[in-house]
Amino acid sequence: MKLAKHTGRPSEDRKREVVSRADAAVLMIGSAVVAAVTTVMSVVGIVGLLTGPATLTLPVDGGTRPSGSLGLGAEAHFSAVEATIPALPGTEAGLLAWAAVLTQVAVLAFLALLFLLAVRLRGAVLFTRGSVWVIGACGAAIAVAGTAGQVLDALARTRLADALGLNPDRIPGSVLFEGTISLVPVVAGIALIFIAGVFQFGGRLQKDTEGLV
Repeated sequence: MKLAKHTGRPSEDRKREVVSRADAAVLMIGSAVVAAVTTVMSVVGIVGLLTGPATLTLPVDGGTRPSGSLGLGAEAHFSAVEATIPALPGTEAGLLAWAAVLTQVAVLAFLALLFLLAVRLRGAVLFTRGSVWVIGACGAAIAVAGTAGQVLDALARTRLADALGLNPDRIPGSVLFEGTISLVPVVAGIALIFIAGVFQFGGRLQKDTEGLV
């Protein structure tokens, strides 16, 4: 009678996948399709900014009041107007175009992260050096590109509002940019960078565990 020594290591045939191949394939295909569609839409929008009339929402000083009287003794204030401009000035059009490019870069970074994680989940291989680099790089791209895109967009719209005379009470160029900058890209990017650090630590633990088995 011969006894076989049990090492405690699962065989490759028994290795369970974190997600099914079908689910991973759907996530990969969906990410690729969304990336293609948003890229096409971004390119079309940029071409429209550079070549044709553009309808933009421009910031206005909050103290400006619309003409006409309101009932019930109410006062109305507005902080933005929608204007259709036949041809944008070159500088402002360039700023808006670069803002659109950077915003699309942030979107593509997020979609690339989903795609690559789906690939690794499909093979049940997560805690690797490649995963750490992918998550960290995508987080940095989302934080930097997403925030820079917002700043350039706000700068261009503020310059256009001054050029159109929407803020007659202030000197043109005295306000660098006016608007709200969302902190979502920064928070999301920093969170992903921290997650990359967790993955790096998890990879070290996995190697230590495999050495003990």
